Amino acid sequence: METVTRVEIMRSGHLGRWAAVMGAVLLTAACSQATGLAGVSAQSPATAPPATASPAAVSTSPATSATPSPTAEQQAAEQPPKGDDPVRVPPPKLSKYEYTFPVKGCKTTYQRKLLVLPKTTIWAGQGCAFVAPVGGVVDEVNTQNKWRPSTDVGADREGRFVTIIGDDGVRYLGGHLDSVADGLKPGLRVKAGQLLGRVGRSGNARDTGPNLYFAISWKTGPAFWWVRRGMVKPWDYLDAWQSGNRTYSPREETLALRGKLGETPSCTVQCASKKTPQAGKTQGPKRDDGTVTVNPSIAPFGR
Repeated sequence: METVTRVEIMRSGHLGRWAAVMGAVLLTAACSQATGLAGVSAQSPATAPPATASPAAVSTSPATSATPSPTAEQQAAEQPPKGDDPVRVPPPKLSKYEYTFPVKGCKTTYQRKLLVLPKTTIWAGQGCAFVAPVGGVVDEVNTQNKWRPSTDVGADREGRFVTIIGDDGVRYLGGHLDSVADGLKPGLRVKAGQLLGRVGRSGNARDTGPNLYFAISWKTGPAFWWVRRGMVKPWDYLDAWQSGNRTYSPREETLALRGKLGETPSCTVQCASKKTPQAGKTQGPKRDDGTVTVNPSIAPFGR
């Protein structure tokens, strides 16, 4: 009986030790499955869930992958700092004279190339203001529109017109006017920007839209009307006056051309009218058709 009891006790001891060992093994396995080793999956490939078992395990393509929103600091770093307002530098002063664009208060377009004569057509609305491009003295005023297509007299082609002799010595013509400013007469002193007339369609512009015939030349007597209608190409000066460079002057170019061609060069383009004037009649400084001029002068340029 004592022997049987010892055997049972021994067996009980072996079973206890075996149970303790197996318990430790099971506890270690449970901890390994829950946490795993650093960098090593806690699940074996045989027991891993399929790829579709969890949305977090599904691989997404680069086209649909979510891009993390940049932080405020990152956005600030990517945007360049806002600069200061630009410093406006005035255009250089090119002469002692100051000019203004000859049509005021209206939208305009004009030609920038030579078409038959060295002048330009400034297209503007009917009645827009034609103003003195520079300070000076009124030279000629024509209040009558005498041009007729049947005769096409050259001196009448600009219809109603005004010319001034600028302080720079240059003559400026504004033609095809609808009207001339009240009180305007030869010898009257005018300032740059002062009203001289209103844009219209007089002269040979009657079948076109309203416009200003604008020309640059030098002073001559009224008999030399072809000089008055334009000798110097004006568009570079118009561009400068319109864009803000108000001191760009045609004086030097006009002086050089007058020195080359002479004070009263012969007419070479669009000179003849359709009807020859009667012999014996000459033009004087003042005509009875509404054209009023100062006395013809061959004064030195700019005086």
